[in-house]
Amino acid sequence: MSARETKLLIFFAAAGFIVVNFLLFGFFKSKAIEVERKRDQARQTLDTAEMFSASREQVLDEMEWLAEHEPEPVAEQDAQTKLQQLCEAEAGKAGLTVNTQKPQPSDTNGIHFHRAKMTFSVTGTELQLYTWLDRINMPNDLRIAASIRLSPNKKDDTKIDCTATIEQWFVPIPPTA
Repeated sequence: MSARETKLLIFFAAAGFIVVNFLLFGFFKSKAIEVERKRDQARQTLDTAEMFSASREQVLDEMEWLAEHEPEPVAEQDAQTKLQQLCEAEAGKAGLTVNTQKPQPSDTNGIHFHRAKMTFSVTGTELQLYTWLDRINMPNDLRIAASIRLSPNKKDDTKIDCTATIEQWFVPIPPTA
């Protein structure tokens, strides 16, 4: 081989080496970007899992309480009747005068719980009203006084008129097939 052919062969070998290096550099760079992207996704998945774990620990006590205290499924009418009877009985025990009681449409939008509602208009002293509301408003029994409106009694200054909407959460009876 002549000196000219040797130089040409070295030139092609060097050019080929440079081209292969550029191709390999591009390939490895794309692989490095892909590995970085996968690592970021894994880090994001880990952060999400840690967040779920922390929130689970936060509500674990509430889930246990609900599992122990979840009421039995009842029909909407039965829940409303029981709520009415309870409120009326507690008003009598507290010494209140029940002026009116009006059933409200039940809220059936919930997935697991529905709400029976009753509106009561009662009259009594301040202590009697607070006693009644204290007995009615029992979150542990899934019952609250959702709306309370107090106004002075027009006939007797010592008494207060109260209009309260009482709500009772209940588990509906599952539909039959």
